[in-house]
Amino acid sequence: MKRTRFLLVLTSVLILSSMLLSACGATPTAAPATTEAATTAAPATTEAPATTEAPTAAAALGTADNPIVMALAPSATADQLTVGGDAIAAKLKELTGYEFKVIIPNSYTALIEAMASGNAQIGWMPTFAYLLAKQKGAADVALVTVRFGSDFYGAQYIANVSSGFTSYFDPATNANTADAATALAQFEGKRPCFTDPLSTSGYIIPGGLLSQYGVKYKTPAAVQGHPAVVSALYVGGICDFGATYIDARTSIQKTYPDVMDKIVVIWRTDNIIPNDNVSYSTTMPADIASKVTQALLDMSGSDSGREVLKNMGYDIEGLKVAEDSFYDPFRAALQASGIDITTMVQ
Repeated sequence: MKRTRFLLVLTSVLILSSMLLSACGATPTAAPATTEAATTAAPATTEAPATTEAPTAAAALGTADNPIVMALAPSATADQLTVGGDAIAAKLKELTGYEFKVIIPNSYTALIEAMASGNAQIGWMPTFAYLLAKQKGAADVALVTVRFGSDFYGAQYIANVSSGFTSYFDPATNANTADAATALAQFEGKRPCFTDPLSTSGYIIPGGLLSQYGVKYKTPAAVQGHPAVVSALYVGGICDFGATYIDARTSIQKTYPDVMDKIVVIWRTDNIIPNDNVSYSTTMPADIASKVTQALLDMSGSDSGREVLKNMGYDIEGLKVAEDSFYDPFRAALQASGIDITTMVQ
């Protein structure tokens, strides 16, 4: 199947193992040996120990002093994530009564660490970041996003229409008109815009396919988020082509109304990547997680709620309940391509 063929290129992720942080535990030191006190005829009088205040109990999770922290994957623009994330947090507070705080880690690795350390209780996580977090015992999936009517998506290579590249994608039929080898050969010696190295659609699969077909490209320009890739190509002068999820161009249409004409699709993969998800840190109390999940499903079930979700910048049309087994076919493809994910987490 085409899906298997594309997933074989994921061997390129092995180079990312050095990016993962190792957890180091402090070595305990032995307690000092006790010594007997010298016997005296009359023990010396000692003062009573000073009284100390009882430690203050930690505020309950979800209160103003201890809000539930929701971490957003840095896939969209900072403005979209900030405004959209705050709107989701406000709606969740309305539906659950809990207090929420939104953070935007500066990388997928930082997102994983926030979940692993308990510094975030909710994570909006892309596929590969989730798999690594799950392997670390840091996160459990609860919901998967639905975009463009599907819970799977693909990657696309894009370029400015003025770049001179030939497009081998027909938007009328939503299909490629040539194989990958033909379409990608024209990127030889050109500079791509790639996003986070743990982004399946913005780095791993696009870079892997280029390597698979022997296309040697210049050092990529690293940009933060898929909309930034599209913007860089629209403005020009940064890179020759880029890779994003399908279809990141729509995320900047308000800023650049003609983006769909100026930035063209050169070639697309099949929809082989599981969508981003909503996961909970393993430190999240089950009763709170259940209440938040129901609130998110309620949002997903209403027009106004879906509008709030969509405005966060991920093109979210809805949410559906998911278990970790949803990712088993993708894990199997990784394993078939020789990747042992257990070696990538320490």
